[in-house]
Amino acid sequence: MSYCINPACPQPKNPANAVQCQACGSKLLLRERYRMVRALGRGGFGATFLARDESLPGKPPCVIKQLRPSTDSPHVLQMARDLFQREAKTLGKIGNHPQVPRLLDYFEIQQEFFLVQEFINGLTLQQEVRRGGPFSEAGVKQFLSEIMPMIQYIHGAEVIHRDIKPANLIRRDQDKKLVLIDFGAVKDKVNPVKATSTEQTALTAYAIGTPGYAPPEQMAMRPVYASDLYAVGVTCIYLLTGKSPKDLDYDPNTGEMLWRNRVHISDHFANVLQKMLEISVRHRYQSAEAILRDLDLEPYLDSLAQNMAFPSSGGPNSGPLSSGSTQVGIDPLSEGSPSSPAARMAAAIRARRERSNTRQGSTAAGGRRMGSTTRAGMNGATRGSVGPPKKLTSDEVKIAYAKGRRDFSMQPFAVLNLPKVDLTGANFTQSQLPKANFQGAVLSSTNFGRTNLAQAVFRNAKLDRAHFTYANLENTDLRGATLTNACLTNANLRGTNLCGADLTGALVGDEQLAMARTNWATIYPNGRRGFR
Repeated sequence: MSYCINPACPQPKNPANAVQCQACGSKLLLRERYRMVRALGRGGFGATFLARDESLPGKPPCVIKQLRPSTDSPHVLQMARDLFQREAKTLGKIGNHPQVPRLLDYFEIQQEFFLVQEFINGLTLQQEVRRGGPFSEAGVKQFLSEIMPMIQYIHGAEVIHRDIKPANLIRRDQDKKLVLIDFGAVKDKVNPVKATSTEQTALTAYAIGTPGYAPPEQMAMRPVYASDLYAVGVTCIYLLTGKSPKDLDYDPNTGEMLWRNRVHISDHFANVLQKMLEISVRHRYQSAEAILRDLDLEPYLDSLAQNMAFPSSGGPNSGPLSSGSTQVGIDPLSEGSPSSPAARMAAAIRARRERSNTRQGSTAAGGRRMGSTTRAGMNGATRGSVGPPKKLTSDEVKIAYAKGRRDFSMQPFAVLNLPKVDLTGANFTQSQLPKANFQGAVLSSTNFGRTNLAQAVFRNAKLDRAHFTYANLENTDLRGATLTNACLTNANLRGTNLCGADLTGALVGDEQLAMARTNWATIYPNGRRGFR
């Protein structure tokens, strides 16, 4: 079908190969090249169409955004031109990211502006929720692990998106990656577009974002980077509840969205979302990295709190934890405070070292110390026993997993030899596993965040949706491994062997891949074999 883009056309649908519209006589081939197939959406400033580029072999699909001001006023035309150029400039600057549509072309015809983008085939998150229902807590955390590195990239380019919402996030069919679309509301943080008061009023209808997803400072035309983080937080609430912001109640005194009674999630994750949704910019998260850091911390919050709650006995370090440690109950999500995740982690490590030194100094005197026991399946060994903590063996890990244990974070291990073992969904966050052997193992959705895996063997292992955020994979053997949709953000891949590995949909940067070893059989994140 050919679709006529004349807004006054009474019957825009035409036969596939028509040259002129049968109803209004308008040309159907834009710039002698692009044929509109159907309308995707309309707004006050124009419309978006699915089109085909008939100048290329196969007539590949593309998306064409038409910006057509509804008035001939010179200042409105100039504002429309500024918006058009801003979106084109932004896509040109950041469109090399695999989760942002590429800019293919842009042009102006008789005071109408056209922008041609890569077509992303797939369902939006809004459509996913409508078809499959709300996400689980794990599903929303997975969403955050996928979108936050993308937000980091966009903000690193000094761009504020200003319209993040479920309808603007498409899960691409090809590789199941999330793609952020619609950069028509973007704001350049360094060189903001300046407008007169009249232009500001006209701009509000188009570029302010979506009510409910946009925070107060953005509605007041003063967006900051944290405004995008608020919109991501509202998106999380939509994914958890299936309810749009307009369907949720608000606190009349504070303006805060009331959502806690509609979800069943862990207290820690609820606190993360609450901080994303703070009305006050000052109290909201300031960066995507801070959100990822707090999410990475969750798997070992319990053990961290235990380590901080048990006093050392004997020696100068006895009594409540000192040296910067904090008491349980203080907000663990306050960035920059003594009780921030980073400070708490550092305090726990210091306390652990202090207890170790105390034990070693008082062993000869036969002093008895109290400690917390490890979880089931560890043959009764205690963390508080005399001497260094017992290292878990390969057999102990398998037995504990078979009994239902999944959390092995921050544990000491002997050199693990676990070929062909199934440890799906296990958590090895912040562990030391150099030279571990996981050849042929099933490790789907396993968390190796911040884990030392130098020279480990994962040959032919199943690692789909595994997390390796900030992990050390130097000289690790991942030949033939399945890493589809795995998260390798900020992982050290120096010398990593990825020959024959499948990285389809994985979150990993070109700079990281440049440090690894690959070959013709490697499947890159874009789904192409041997082609980066």
